[in-house]
Amino acid sequence: MATIPSHNLLLPNPTINQSAHSLSFKPHSTLLNFPARSSPAAVTRAVSRTDGASISSRLEPVEKYEITAAEDVRRRDREAKETKSLRDTWRKIQGEDDWAGLMDPMDPVLRSELIRYGELAQACYDAFDFDPFSRYCGSCRFTRKKLFDSLGIFDSGYEAARYLYATSNINLPNFFSKSRWSKVWSKNANWMGYVAVSDDSEATRHRLGRRDIAIAWRGTVTQLEWIADLKDFLKPVSGNGFQCRDPAVKAESGFLDLYTDKDTSCNFSKFSAREQLLTEVKRLVERYGDEEGVDLSITVTGHSLGGALAVLSAYDVAEMGLNRTKKGKVVPVTVFTYSAPRVGNIRFKERMEELGVKVLRVVNKHDVVPKSPGLFLNEHAPHALKQLAGGLPWCYCHVGEKLALDHQNSPFLKPSVDLSTAHNLEALLHLLDGYHGKGQRFVLSSGRDPALVNKASDFLKDHFMVPPYWRQDANKGMVRHTDGRWIQPDRIRAEDHHAPDIHHLLTQLHHPS
Repeated sequence: MATIPSHNLLLPNPTINQSAHSLSFKPHSTLLNFPARSSPAAVTRAVSRTDGASISSRLEPVEKYEITAAEDVRRRDREAKETKSLRDTWRKIQGEDDWAGLMDPMDPVLRSELIRYGELAQACYDAFDFDPFSRYCGSCRFTRKKLFDSLGIFDSGYEAARYLYATSNINLPNFFSKSRWSKVWSKNANWMGYVAVSDDSEATRHRLGRRDIAIAWRGTVTQLEWIADLKDFLKPVSGNGFQCRDPAVKAESGFLDLYTDKDTSCNFSKFSAREQLLTEVKRLVERYGDEEGVDLSITVTGHSLGGALAVLSAYDVAEMGLNRTKKGKVVPVTVFTYSAPRVGNIRFKERMEELGVKVLRVVNKHDVVPKSPGLFLNEHAPHALKQLAGGLPWCYCHVGEKLALDHQNSPFLKPSVDLSTAHNLEALLHLLDGYHGKGQRFVLSSGRDPALVNKASDFLKDHFMVPPYWRQDANKGMVRHTDGRWIQPDRIRAEDHHAPDIHHLLTQLHHPS
């Protein structure tokens, strides 16, 4: 991983070298990215890391004692990682002890993993086609087998095993993206994320300490209108095909509809997102769950509405017993969400705890989304009121542990509170990189470039001279055909469709032997 030179501190009022440039076109990609390395093997998360040309390197040293303090912080983090590696502590990082003692002060291994899974969620945004003038609007811009490489994430250590789709025929119009063209890839489906599994390379196994099934759900970048679309109405999960027999376990009806609805006339959403996910998890656990000498984990991640789907789907996997191998081994299920809303009621929370699902929520304290739904009736209400209103269809409760961050602690970010920027995932990952514990000064711990914050926002202070909303596709995805005409190339591949044995796996789910 690229490191920040010792003078690159997060300091207020820096002097900027006007001749330096932090952004350039990568020759092997259609994305606007940071400077490319000489070969893919040398690239480490090109869309997420920094080097000497980043805005961090344009900050001149200010106070010698502050430079020394920042160097000490980074040296302490490096030494901690060397002493306590992920491969030796992954169960604690996955929440075995509910992250006790790991968030204040901030454990450097946990910080690194939260950023890593946040980047897997960010990949859903970077790969999604938001352009209404594209006939593939609402789909993934890259084929499954080339997803991470196409995003410049050459060292992810994961392979995308399955894409997830949902029908747009539900009442969340501000969440789905649709093309303006009449002939499109699908009129009723949107790409929602992916299921990935860590690869067999020795480097990946050595780093992770186990094999990991990662599930990433797409959320919303800045548009918050989808919150107004929520019915803000809890209903029993048992009515949507879940295995739970307790009618008191309830979740927000809009999230349930998004997760469980399907359109049999559509090739991509003729199976619900739930059915697509459960069958793929079943396949992967059966394949890898009892590997000799290799542990397995299931990690679900998502931002915003994607965080709600992460919580709901992790509960579903555990409730269905899909985290148990054929030999009876229990596979730990962990959820890392970012700026996620509340999902269910207090009984939903209790049931997740009974199932052993671990949830860690990362939030910006100025973000309104984690405070919704259940703005008034929630886990913070007096006990007597919760007892009285517990059965009402609008009494919500957050699940798991919370790590609250504050963007006003970062000298890079504008202190003003804007609803959309406070909800931005890249900004949240930036805050994670500089967080060391309550009351501690904000110092970048890794090589994550703050310029990423402005990828899809205008959140960085103006004197850093990083243009807002700078990320865009080269030529808006148009390519020049052999006959000289500019066209939109075909994108959908058969490999991105549903698995051919999905019917068989669904039968096994509904009628286990």
